Amino acid sequence: MAEDLFTQAADAPRHSGRAPLPVRMRPQSLDEFVGQAHLLGSGSPLRRLVADARSGAGMGSTVPSSVILYGPPGTGKTTLAYLIARGSDREFVELSAVTAGVRDVRAVIENARRLLGASGRETILFIDEVHRFSKAQQDALLPSVENRWVTLVAATTENPFFAVNSPLLSRSILLTLEPLTEDDVRGLIERAVTDARGLGGEVSLDPQALDNLVRLASGDARKALTMLEAGASAALLLRDGDDTPVLTAEAMAQAVNQAAVRYDRDGDQHYDVASALIKSIRGSDVDAAMHYLARMVVAGEDPRFIARRLVIAASEDIGLADPTALQTAVAAAQAVQFIGMPEGRIILAEAVAHLATAPKSNAAYVAISRAIADVQAGKGTRVPAHLRDGHYAGAKKLGNAQGYLYAHDAPHGVARQQYPPDDLVGVDYYEPTDHGAERAVAERLRVLRRLVRGEQ
Repeated sequence: MAEDLFTQAADAPRHSGRAPLPVRMRPQSLDEFVGQAHLLGSGSPLRRLVADARSGAGMGSTVPSSVILYGPPGTGKTTLAYLIARGSDREFVELSAVTAGVRDVRAVIENARRLLGASGRETILFIDEVHRFSKAQQDALLPSVENRWVTLVAATTENPFFAVNSPLLSRSILLTLEPLTEDDVRGLIERAVTDARGLGGEVSLDPQALDNLVRLASGDARKALTMLEAGASAALLLRDGDDTPVLTAEAMAQAVNQAAVRYDRDGDQHYDVASALIKSIRGSDVDAAMHYLARMVVAGEDPRFIARRLVIAASEDIGLADPTALQTAVAAAQAVQFIGMPEGRIILAEAVAHLATAPKSNAAYVAISRAIADVQAGKGTRVPAHLRDGHYAGAKKLGNAQGYLYAHDAPHGVARQQYPPDDLVGVDYYEPTDHGAERAVAERLRVLRRLVRGEQ
């Protein structure tokens, strides 16, 4: 069954309606597989699973009983499942968690048990988007996985520690696939243009169009090939004469309905737009900030890079003027990692709106910069004796921790004693503003400094 899928893709005529370009270009061996070098080393579980499938190794082999492939779209999860099945005498059954129910799962398992008992032939069960299975559906898989009635290969774009039942996860090998690098995608596109299974050299690709295609793909091989096919089809329809049509950046943008955004992820535009985003947030212009965020999203910028910049901005430019800003930014970074794109753009937009409209203070940033400057200048003598560690043998003889006042025993929970080194007594690093919540911090700080320092 799996062999038929590969044969169909390999034999499909160019630009025919039989198979789209991503299917025609699907690797037929691990040697053609692009990316995921960390999973394909010699002796790795994945390589052994593919090799043993080809050799027909049986139940006594060293192959893991089940595998969960976790990674973003277009990184090769489905392809790996087909490679495991290809060339094997095992039965290959594919279910989509979007359409399959418990009855479908149980029917596959029952057929697998009968086949195993009657002929000793094993079944590979591939479940795409397994995170969409309910708990009951996932539970239905457990006996077959535990008893090796089937070799389960499950694919998910969601974090399996949240989306897959713990018992099923504990019985499986978890393999994490990473987004393809730009070099991976570039090589894949170039091969698809010339390969007989792909476009067979019927079009050529302008260098700028190639760069834009790589950028817009955002590490998704399927997306890259789908856009390439759309552009190539349009170019062939508009071909004038027998000359090989050149697919330009403009033609590609029209074909995929995607503007070739002026943004170079590895050049000046990358830093210029990122800088403009942060400065717009700092300047409290939420509309400008939203524009630059959109520009980065449309250009295929790594959402994790954007999220990291927002976390920094929340601390550097907002600080205690709105203490919840950092919580929002950190939550956004975690949520984007968990959800992925394109929905991640909504989370980033919420964080940008919060940060841009929040009151601003760089007091914490200034405070640590001043403190670091003093340390680098050699200021700061020994830690006062009463603050030193007194929990080891001999500490008392050194005078450590002697005379220390436990703050919780003092009125208001604040004890009057010296905390900084002698040469930094009375130095103020943190100077809160009167913006937002930091106004209350400033008032409290004035009282705290008087109590701690014994000032009137």
